[in-house]
Amino acid sequence: MSLVLRRRLAAAALCALAGLASRHGRAADDPPPAPDATAPEPPPLVVQVTAPRDLSVWTAAGSGSTIDAADILRTRPAHASELLNRTPGTWISRGDGQESLTAIRSPVLTGSGACGAFLFLEDGIPIRPAGFCNANAPFELNFAQAARVEIARGPASSLYGANALHGAINVVSPRPGIAQSMYGLELGLDDTATGRLSYGTEHWRLDGQGESTHGYRDAAGLGEQKLGLGHLTDIGRWQVQSHLSATNLNQETAGYITGKNAYRDRDLARANANPEAYRDASSARVYSAWRTTVGEQTLLTLTPYARWSRMNFLQHFLPGKPEETNGQRSAGLLLDLRQPLRGSGEWRWGAAAEYAKGFVQEVQAGPVTDGSAFVRATRPAGVHYDFDVGSRMLALWQTADLPLDDAQRWHLLESLRGEYLGYDYNNRALTGNTRDDGTACGFGGCLFNRPADGSDHFNNLAGRLGLRYGDPYSGQWHGAWSTGFRPPQVSELYRLQRGQTTADLNSERLSSVEVGYQRAWADARISVTAFGMRKTHFIFTDANGFNVSDGRTRHFGLETEATWRPARRHELHLSASLARHRYAFDRAAAGGETIKRGNEIDTAPPFMANARWLYQPRRDLTLELEGIRMGPYYLDAANSARYPGHTLLNLRADWATSARTTLSARVTNLTDREYAERADLAFGSYRYFPGLPRRLFLGIEWRP
Repeated sequence: MSLVLRRRLAAAALCALAGLASRHGRAADDPPPAPDATAPEPPPLVVQVTAPRDLSVWTAAGSGSTIDAADILRTRPAHASELLNRTPGTWISRGDGQESLTAIRSPVLTGSGACGAFLFLEDGIPIRPAGFCNANAPFELNFAQAARVEIARGPASSLYGANALHGAINVVSPRPGIAQSMYGLELGLDDTATGRLSYGTEHWRLDGQGESTHGYRDAAGLGEQKLGLGHLTDIGRWQVQSHLSATNLNQETAGYITGKNAYRDRDLARANANPEAYRDASSARVYSAWRTTVGEQTLLTLTPYARWSRMNFLQHFLPGKPEETNGQRSAGLLLDLRQPLRGSGEWRWGAAAEYAKGFVQEVQAGPVTDGSAFVRATRPAGVHYDFDVGSRMLALWQTADLPLDDAQRWHLLESLRGEYLGYDYNNRALTGNTRDDGTACGFGGCLFNRPADGSDHFNNLAGRLGLRYGDPYSGQWHGAWSTGFRPPQVSELYRLQRGQTTADLNSERLSSVEVGYQRAWADARISVTAFGMRKTHFIFTDANGFNVSDGRTRHFGLETEATWRPARRHELHLSASLARHRYAFDRAAAGGETIKRGNEIDTAPPFMANARWLYQPRRDLTLELEGIRMGPYYLDAANSARYPGHTLLNLRADWATSARTTLSARVTNLTDREYAERADLAFGSYRYFPGLPRRLFLGIEWRP
């Protein structure tokens, strides 16, 4: 079935369901301050929020941000970057379509397993097994219809385990329990149509959205659908909250444009040198959280869960353009016991167990027809990789919040987690670096090396020790030391090249120290955090093309978030980060790169900021002007080339024409700035993902 036909069928299905939808409302348990709190307004779409495992325990003595329902609804994000980049220290670097790379208190990390440095969760449950990360993980989550989104910055493995190395992002699903519904449709340039629906009863909650667009760039259309179904009930002494999520993406992909400052040429920015490229991805997850009390005060939660994902895409960025197919099936069980202590203290402990089975296949349809003789000889047609991996994860953890004085102003916070992860690797292709028929390649062998069957095991321990003093209304300080880890991903261990027969890799480790202050007043609030981090066993590809884990990096910086209501109808928001990310070793690396101690890590902007002015001139009209600043950053490890940075403006408006109907408009890149979403320098060539020019979107929402 063609991509265009799939998109049309998906759009027709959503129309049949509900008229296609968007949303407008506030979280019931965390309402944001309104610019005009006294002005009446139409009844909002209320969203109750409860997650089996949220990130609030981390932010008690750590840095984090929460994006509430009102901000999500106002933003109407078509891509995760539009929402998450509003928080300090976070950059979701947008590729083409729904593709992305992530940075949280870090550079944008690339490489086959670099995505393992960030943990993505839905209702506190990781969306993938520890060893099977997805660089484009955000497109497997429904940010646009979340009840809230939580971001933990810094190593959080002591609470959340593997891959929460630089931070974690948790999407909290709307909770059943409110009888309400909402339908909406948003239209934009490039034949873009986005629909969303929400329907709730006392026990059920349904959220769905779909998008279809031809894309700004040539041959870069996509169709995407997301579904969430929640159920809440009581069974005897147990409260049971269950949730099913499913996503599907069919995308025609446009790759980099090349040439210095190519993003400034609108014709080049619109062109697509790889019209044959595509990405098809689907995922499904289900969990059921069972809660009850044990004794008088202990809360017990048992959460069994299961996950599935599959992705197929063309590696248009490689010679020969091989096709990759990967997938995983996994299931697990979480145990959480919560016991209140004296005063406002709390002690929690738990366990986690998980089994996963994943696979990777890479096949090149035909011989390489361009490039050097070496490239043509070492990248043969046929099977490059074909393997599956079974993984087992077991973990024990505990965390405590201990008041140290009768006034409850001093709190000691500590966390500890031990985790085991084992891989059983099964090679389904020929072992070694031959062609798939067993014949040898020229120049000493084929590029692709398939190791023999084997097993690998990783044991990790992470801790946190923190101290908190005061309260947010009179001033609150916190200091914390924490560590994090991320085991090698299966692609780093078993997808080898250039004669490497075994990848003897260690888990990456990150240790962090931070100090923070926050204060809230009647019309303002501010938080400031300073941090320093040291990473060891950094995994990278050296000049021989081998995966190694002896790199070291240093990270330090300052982050702030602030809100101020200078007048009744006005509200100002600011988030900003100033940070340095440096190499702490010397080495020749892949792609002709030279790493030098003290150099800035490439694609690591020292300064990022987001400022928003929210204005309500009338009780039924809300305007938001958003400014985004991306500072200059280096494009290569040698620090020989830079991207100059950019400043963007976005404008959004909501007009409640009645208690049931809201009209919306948003203009992205208001000043029509020519910019790059991401830039780098590889093999001597400047490469850019061009940013979109000015775009207008108009929408309508109806709440019967």
